Amino acid sequence: MRKAQAKKLPLAPDPKFNDKLVTRFVNNLMWEGKKSGAFNIFYDALERVNKMTSEDGYETWKKALTNVTPAVEVKSRRIGGATFQIPAEVRADRKTSLAIKWLIRYSRDRNGRSMAEKLANEIVAASKGEGAAYKKKEDTHRMADANKAFAHFRI
Repeated sequence: MRKAQAKKLPLAPDPKFNDKLVTRFVNNLMWEGKKSGAFNIFYDALERVNKMTSEDGYETWKKALTNVTPAVEVKSRRIGGATFQIPAEVRADRKTSLAIKWLIRYSRDRNGRSMAEKLANEIVAASKGEGAAYKKKEDTHRMADANKAFAHFRI
């Protein structure tokens, strides 16, 4: 049996919007401990979103994050020599974690000059219900729906 689960450290809210979710997003965006650089990229991306959509960049980012957040996923479970993909509800903490990771991952895969530009384009696309991160959520839901027959094996 494993030892006690590690305590979650409290996050400090970001300086501009005073939101802990922004800090969590920036922590995932950060590379090699360059947190101030990650904050610059994030704030620059929100400014670009503001110019592109003429709406509040922060609100558009929140909408994009909720659009990308999955409700169900499939988990592999081995039963009698066969591996089944069993649909399961996603925990609240994991939901936001997956949404953040997908948004950043598919932003990095986009074409563009800077990371801020790529992130801004992905945020705008996700807020409209388009883009690779939104497609990933839809694929995850579709996979869970296709394997509904195995729901009685629930973990």
